[in-house]
Amino acid sequence: MYALELVGEEDDFAAAEAATAAATVELVAPGLAVARGLRTDRVSRLAYTRTASRVVGRTDADVESVRALLSAAAFDDTDATVAVRARDVRATAGVSTSRAERELGAVLVDHGFGVNLDDPDRELRVSFAGDTALVGWLVAESVRDFGERAPTDRPFFQPGSMAPLDARAYANLAGAGPGQTILDPMCGTGGLLIEAGLAGSRVVGVDAQTKMVRGARRNLGAYLDGEFALVRGDGTSLPVAADAVDGVVVDAPYGRQSKVAGHRLDELVGGALAEAARVARRCVLVGDRDWTTSAEEAGWSVRATFARRVHRSLVRHVHVLDGSE
Repeated sequence: MYALELVGEEDDFAAAEAATAAATVELVAPGLAVARGLRTDRVSRLAYTRTASRVVGRTDADVESVRALLSAAAFDDTDATVAVRARDVRATAGVSTSRAERELGAVLVDHGFGVNLDDPDRELRVSFAGDTALVGWLVAESVRDFGERAPTDRPFFQPGSMAPLDARAYANLAGAGPGQTILDPMCGTGGLLIEAGLAGSRVVGVDAQTKMVRGARRNLGAYLDGEFALVRGDGTSLPVAADAVDGVVVDAPYGRQSKVAGHRLDELVGGALAEAARVARRCVLVGDRDWTTSAEEAGWSVRATFARRVHRSLVRHVHVLDGSE
């Protein structure tokens, strides 16, 4: 079993993304989850998981309880050097992390470990949250480089572009990863495709506007070393063969436009969902409203939905969709 430290305030959403790298994920405290069947090689690509640790034990959220747990534990490889890193996740436990690191490090020394705070062979993570403490050996961390890809820093920028952190999470929920092909049928500036590509996927983008296709090509070329394809086209009539891609991720147009690219908005989204069902068996649709009915009418099963507040006037509705077998 593995302990996961989550990022952000929306634990259900973070757990759903983490489940793309695990057999099961269960929330146990604010900002903490446990996972079984974790693919540790996939953790580095997650957006809303910070660390994964192989669990030593779970106890109450106080230093005395963790000290007792570690004192009773049996360890191998005690010739290794260690460091203890303690966190009071979201400041929900009221624990002194400096005291925890000092006292728990002393317990490990009693077991025979050496201490190296700068470059240890092993790192013991102690995560306090609410009334729970999870203790485990760190095995994987996500790469927190999203700030290096701010939309305003890209070669081509348009207002309203999605933050890379969120784009990575949506791409992961759509199945992004090595050996997978991910399609965005309304790719805009290419933000979702950049994150899917950096997660290891082959990516395909379609947009109705020549300007967007050209701009997305510049953006993808700046960040991706691998192969990608971008074409001008209609999201309701994709130039893609049936079952040709593994997943679709799409950020639908926002607002109350009467028409977008010659379609009424409901026709555009409904048609794009029908086309997505033709070419893939997994889809993540993001929009400024609930599109559940349109998704079901297009033949999708709605596995999960999330309402994620971006700011006072915008809530993103995230739909995780499964196709028929």
